[in-house]
Amino acid sequence: MSKPWKMIAERRYCFATMRVLQDYLDGALDDARADQVARHLDDCRRCGLEAEVYQEIKTALSKQEMLLDPQTVQRLRNFSDQLIREGASSQDESHD
Repeated sequence: MSKPWKMIAERRYCFATMRVLQDYLDGALDDARADQVARHLDDCRRCGLEAEVYQEIKTALSKQEMLLDPQTVQRLRNFSDQLIREGASSQDESHD
């Protein structure tokens, strides 16, 4: 596989991993998909670091005694959705 095609394939794995990362960290994926994500996180430094940051945030939030404001949670979800959409659109543009 040529280097540009390999890079595109790797980016697809990264994008797919980021789409399910929260579910993976929550233990909400089936075993087969969780194994795929775990292997990618082990192989990809960038995604592995991203997962570590998310896990640290999740751990820190779970230690908080106060409840999160529902509007704040919704803003975070909207931001996450926006990142996913932007990642998909930039990936689509790279195929043109």
